[in-house]
Amino acid sequence: MVARDEILLFALNASGEFGKRVSRRLEVPLSAHEEREFEDGEHKSRPLVNVRGRDVFVIQSLHGDAAQSPNDKLCRLLFFIGALRDASAGRVTAVIPYLAYARKDRKTKSRDPVTLKYVAGLLESVGTNRVVTLDVHNLAAFQNAFRCGTDHLEAKKLFVDYFVKKLRGQDIVVISPDVGGVKRAELFREALSEAMGLDIPAAFMEKQRSAGVVSGDAIVGAVKNRTVVLIDDLISTGTTIARAAKACLGSGSVKVFVAASHGLFVGAANDVIANEAIEKLVVTDTVPPFRLRPDLVEKKVVVLDTSTLMAEAIARIHAGGSIVDLLNE
Repeated sequence: MVARDEILLFALNASGEFGKRVSRRLEVPLSAHEEREFEDGEHKSRPLVNVRGRDVFVIQSLHGDAAQSPNDKLCRLLFFIGALRDASAGRVTAVIPYLAYARKDRKTKSRDPVTLKYVAGLLESVGTNRVVTLDVHNLAAFQNAFRCGTDHLEAKKLFVDYFVKKLRGQDIVVISPDVGGVKRAELFREALSEAMGLDIPAAFMEKQRSAGVVSGDAIVGAVKNRTVVLIDDLISTGTTIARAAKACLGSGSVKVFVAASHGLFVGAANDVIANEAIEKLVVTDTVPPFRLRPDLVEKKVVVLDTSTLMAEAIARIHAGGSIVDLLNE
């Protein structure tokens, strides 16, 4: 796919398994690196190959897990990119399937932090030339936060391919669980309609959030006697999609499928996802569903592989190809 001597691909240890899949799809081996832990909790990382003048890609998803927090993973990524730049890498692209802190993209209260902007500044400060990620919460905010190059990938086609096979012959409606996600849901609805040769209707949920409590169950649009596809960018505790799924069934829908690019599954997500109102939950592998019970994952969760998409994006960035064409293919 890409000449082996033209590109260097690294995956930090926390994203090692995902990196291996990208490496196989790209047909470029992972380059050797070292990550060393010190007794006091500090650490260091460095490439173990010559990077001078090379086009380097570093994979690190920034979700927290049992071993490392999002802060740990971000810090390790920053240090490693800094080491690459100090070693005279020609260009460094950070491939971040899940970008932590991207949800806090504006001030909603007095003196609020805008953490997306701060993360962008940190990545730029160590010499990152380009950032690649998938389905951020607010695309305009993401694009405006960075001064270095960015590429925003979408899982839309992966979801479309799944639901075309799964829901063929059914009456479908695509729903956003809140007003803020209407544009995302509309783009997905258009793509699914085209793929299925149907004019699939849309709807959205009323939603209010106060002091962390979500309320509102009114549906704008017709769902009666239809199969619902709830589409969102991220699932955290799952309360939003569970509330929406229950409201859809209460309004006469046949069954409810949920699709979200990133599944964090924190808090009481196991209990929420187990709710009978949700038929299937479809997510991508940007965040493995390790917080959910294995029996629940087997029964209700479908995990879509994004490694081919990431590999093709890397190949096109390296060769000066079009990411727009990739997302529209």
